[in-house]
Order: sequence, then structure tokens, then C-alpha cells
Amino acid sequence: MPVWLNELLPILILLAAVTVVIARLPKVKGLEYSQAFRVRRVLNWVPLGLTYAFLYMGRYNLKVSQSAFGVIRDSAGEPMMTNTGFATIFMVGTMVYGFSFVINGPLTDRFGGKPAILIAAIGAALMNLLMGLGTWSMLNQGPAAAFMADNFLVVFSVLYALNMYSQSFGAVAIVKVNAPWFHVRERGVIGAVFGILISLGVYFAFDWSEIILRHLSMEWVFLMPALILLLFWLIDVFVVQGRPSLAGHPDIELGDATSDDKGPRKGAIEVFKMMLKNPIIMTIACIEFCSGFLRQAIMQWYPSFARQTNDALGLLDGFVNRNWGMLLCCAGILGGVVAGVISDRVFQSRRGPVAGILYGIMLVGAVLLIFAYSTSLVGYLALYMSLAVIGVHGMLSGTASMDFGGSKNAGIAVGIIDGFVYLGTGVMSLVYGLVLPTDQLDASGQLVGPATDPANWLAWPIAMVPLAAIGFFLALRVWNAKPKAKGGATH
Repeated sequence: MPVWLNELLPILILLAAVTVVIARLPKVKGLEYSQAFRVRRVLNWVPLGLTYAFLYMGRYNLKVSQSAFGVIRDSAGEPMMTNTGFATIFMVGTMVYGFSFVINGPLTDRFGGKPAILIAAIGAALMNLLMGLGTWSMLNQGPAAAFMADNFLVVFSVLYALNMYSQSFGAVAIVKVNAPWFHVRERGVIGAVFGILISLGVYFAFDWSEIILRHLSMEWVFLMPALILLLFWLIDVFVVQGRPSLAGHPDIELGDATSDDKGPRKGAIEVFKMMLKNPIIMTIACIEFCSGFLRQAIMQWYPSFARQTNDALGLLDGFVNRNWGMLLCCAGILGGVVAGVISDRVFQSRRGPVAGILYGIMLVGAVLLIFAYSTSLVGYLALYMSLAVIGVHGMLSGTASMDFGGSKNAGIAVGIIDGFVYLGTGVMSLVYGLVLPTDQLDASGQLVGPATDPANWLAWPIAMVPLAAIGFFLALRVWNAKPKAKGGATH
């Protein structure tokens, strides 16, 4: 069996199993659609969803590139991207992403989800292309090599920030497009699909990028997602539609917060004020701030921890580290599917109970991690927590934003909620950039210094505990929350 197929096979098997389970779920009473409508709906969200997944590949490839950049030195002879350097670039990008909702949420509500996903794909493709060309220039002493060596941190921070600005249209677009196609009582399963897409994107970002590094020159870590995104941009142009009526099917009744709102569209400032005064929307946003911190604390820093403490712990060649992207994908898929199905089938489409249960799992995992982070259990605990946090993210950013924002205001609602996710990620990057040890390389390129001692990484799990506790408490506050359609107001 080819190596690439052997690595891909577990994901394909898992996706097939998930597809069968979701397809066999009993239909929601009172929501009967024609077979033609169901087929067209699938044709709509599959390319849209895969575009979103490959946006992740063009986002988290930065982490995979970090170790490879160690072979390239700056003008002072230091590695191009240390822990501090990565944290800085990632923080700038995520902060830009977090604040972009102020602009991109209203734009998406005004012009629609399809233009938003096209902007996301083409903008991310262009920025990844430029990062790839900059990397190629440094590797091959190209025309910009000296400039890049002297200004690497600034150049990559700017390019990554522009990449993340473009990508910030992605989550807004996927929710905005899907909202008119799914009734509120079937959106739990769509939250599960959202979690699957996130998980696939993580798999593409980590495992596919690692394969690219092994078999191609490192600039292809950026160039490959650029080419894939260009392909999906073209597919989306011809296939994706923002509502059923644009695809030749009647629009459906949705049962969300704006389903009875037949009046003129409210202005962006008015909608922002309405959302910011809504205690449920803002509580969900604060929960997702915690999710943003925790999700990336695990996904971005476990690989660095494993690599830099390898002499002491031997995690680098372990099962979890060798299959990090695949296992994150499996954990995220399972978390998303379980959360979505339970939300719709057990809790009557309430999202709060599922978020509360999953945050309880994260809190227990974070506490255990303090005592087990320097043992062989660390990777498995990280996966356990990832299962929970991706499930929460799919439920709240991917589903609750549709429910409580309504299809008319989904762009601004998901913009606020997802903006808080990445503000949490930015705070995480700032905190860890300050408290984690700096990695150093000797003349032969071997890791040396404080980052190789696991004892110096204790701040990594400790910082997760208060965020998990706050998220758990806030999730309990929205345990019984459900949307009510009353002329555009959210409750």
C-alpha cells in the first residue's frame, strides 16, 4: 500500500463511519424535504466546507514550518523562528482575525456568504503564495534573501496578519451560507459537520504539511495550500449558493431568531448594539474566548513541547506525535459528532448542556495535565481535551451563532463569537510567548537550553486551568437557552 494511502486510510474509514451514522439518524418530525433539495444541499456545503478546511491548512502550516525554519539563520546567526518569534507572528495574526469581525460580519450580512468565502479563499491563497516565495528566496539566495533575513519577523507578521484577515471571512461565510439551508432543529448535526471540517483542516495543516516537508522543499508548505485554495475558489464560484431559492429550490422556514422578521434589514450598528446587549450572545462569546485560548494552547504548543523536550521525554517518535494531525482529526470528528447528535436528540436543540458537559471534560483534563504533562500520558490528555474543545467550538461558533443571530444577522453574530475565539487565541499567544522557555540551537543545529527541560514548561498546563473553569461556569449559565423568533429580536 502506498505510504500516502496508508496515512490517509484511517481518516477515510472514520469519515465513512460518521457519514453512515449521520445518514441513518431519524429525520426530524415536521421537516420533510424533497430528495432533490437534500442532494443540492449536500452539493452546496461540501465544497464550501472543504474550502473552509483548506483555509485551516493555510493557517496552521505556520506551526509546522517553525521547526523547518530552524535551518535558516537570520543576519545574527539565530534561527528564523524561535518559540518567541512564532508566538509573535501567531499573536499578530490572531488579533487581526479577532478584530476583523467588526468589518467582515456586517459585510457578509450585507453582500452574502458566497462573496465572503470567495474573498477568504483568494486572499489566503495570495498570502500563502507570498510566504512561500519569501521562503524560497531565503533557501535559494533569491533576490529578496538579504531583506528577508534582516526583516523576517516583520515581513511574516504582516503577511500572516493579511492571511488571517482574509481567513476571517471563512467562518462567517460558512455559517451565513448554511443558515438558510437548515432549520434550527437540525442544526446540531450541522454543528457536528462544522467540527468535522475543523478537524479535517487540522489534519491537512499538520499531517499533510509534514508530508510536504519530508518530500518537497519547505516553501511548498505555503505554496501547496495556495494552489488548493485557488482550485476551490473556482469550484465555489460555480457551485455554492447562499440560499435555496438561488439554486432553484423554495426557501425554507428556519425557526431561528429572525425567521419571523419580514421587515427591512437593520443597519450594522443597530444589529451590533442588539447583539452586544444580548446576554446569551455575549455569554457564548465569552465561552468561546476560553475555547480559543484552550484549543490553540493544545494544538499549537504540544508539538513544540514534544520536539523541544524530546531528549528528556522521548515523545518525538511516539504514536501521538507521529500521528498528531490524524489523531486531532479523529478526536475532533468524534467530539463534533457526539456533541451535535446529543444536542439535537437529547437536549431538544439546546447548545448549552453540551457545552457544559464538554467544558467539564476540559477542566478535568487541564487539572490532570498539570500532574502528567512530563509523562507519556501528555499526548493522550491533549487529544482528550481537543475532542471536547472542538465539540464546543462547533456547537457555539458553528451552530449557536445561527440560532441566536438568525439567518439575517448570522454574519455579525458569528463575527462577534468567532472574533472572541481568536482574541482568546491572541491572549494565549501573548501569555505563552512570555512564560514559556526560549528554544535555542547550538552550532550543529541541536536544541539546547531551558526549553529542553520539561520542568520549565509547567506554565503550559497551569495557564489552561482558569480558562477551563471560567468556560465551564459560563456554559452552565446558558444551559436552558433556546432562540425565540420575535421579529428579529434574540432571546
